[in-house]
Amino acid sequence: MSEILEYNTLKQRFFQFKPLKTKYYYRRSQCRFQHPLLIENLGGIKSSPLPGYRVKLLDGNCIEKTHHRIKELRDLAAGPLPGKSLVVYDPCLRLPIDVFPCEDGHAQERSLLNQVLLTIEKKDAWIADRIFCTVEFTCGIDSKDAFCVIREHKKYPWTARGEEILAGETETGTVYEQAISVTDLKGNDHKFRRIRIQLKGETRDGDKEICLISNLPSEDVTAEKIAEVYKGRWTIETAFQYLTDYLESEINTLGYPKAALFGFCVALVS
Repeated sequence: MSEILEYNTLKQRFFQFKPLKTKYYYRRSQCRFQHPLLIENLGGIKSSPLPGYRVKLLDGNCIEKTHHRIKELRDLAAGPLPGKSLVVYDPCLRLPIDVFPCEDGHAQERSLLNQVLLTIEKKDAWIADRIFCTVEFTCGIDSKDAFCVIREHKKYPWTARGEEILAGETETGTVYEQAISVTDLKGNDHKFRRIRIQLKGETRDGDKEICLISNLPSEDVTAEKIAEVYKGRWTIETAFQYLTDYLESEINTLGYPKAALFGFCVALVS
């Protein structure tokens, strides 16, 4: 009887965890245990890939499908997805520093970008994959005097402001640069740089070139450096794999979205 009461109490508490509360819990814990001065004193801070900017890697994580243990899921044939999150990773601290949870596991990751825009600060340098390459996000970053290095989506609209020129060589390929402009939803023009890397070999998806959209000033950051910085984006994917393998961030018995997202955020804090 006592076990049943304990289970019901735990279940009720999980239902009280809304995404906003889960995010607040993570941010409060992050401020308390991941303070840069504490990490610096322990010798855990790496040098910035872009000195003078705070680099932030953005990526999405969809919690894996769960078992059909709870009543609401027993009649479903497909594997239920209990939620997803956007996670911000600091490569200098080597830690996730923010999270944007969503209870709808089938929602597009782009639907959470408005929440991310509210947290952007001056001199941030956001690095992200092409799923996040939208006019609203890139121009929103530029409007806040922040910066981005985002892989170009094939549907991203831009207008050339000059001819493409050869910028240099990297270990992965030949780098070209072109000045472009992008018009936001209010009709304002934003100046960006389009960096195209002609790869020496193909990516795992078969791509022979990668194009990046950036507003980092050319007098501070070369096109070759931008290509190098984007190459380091894989560190956040490695962090996700670490969370899954060692901290069990995705527990496939948690079918309730609130419980699954809370469990994921606990793993992030750990």
